[in-house]
Amino acid sequence: MTDRPVLQPTAAHPITIEPTGRRVTVRINGEVVAQTDTALTLQESTYPAVQYIPLADVVAPLTRSDTTTYCPFKGEAHYFHVAGVDDAIWTYEEAYPAVAEITGRVAFYTDKADVIVGA
Repeated sequence: MTDRPVLQPTAAHPITIEPTGRRVTVRINGEVVAQTDTALTLQESTYPAVQYIPLADVVAPLTRSDTTTYCPFKGEAHYFHVAGVDDAIWTYEEAYPAVAEITGRVAFYTDKADVIVGA
């Protein structure tokens, strides 16, 4: 059991998840590390949209990090190192029901990777 809060999206803090509908390519230092036609775009409140990619579409080797973080809307995030960049990827292995579609998908920090939609 946990004392962590679990929050639901609301009109004041909306979260939407939609198919991106375009190819998403992720590069780190010019190297393609992921490419997919089945990304999901998660839009949370006023934050920038995030592309969630199936783990199977990551083509570079991953190393699990010891880093974890918590989001009261999505759950506990786990991190991976990829292409020599620490904690470049996060995933919600058991995302909360309101965002269950992102379970097992990965997202990349845009300050550590180039996430190109429509490439």
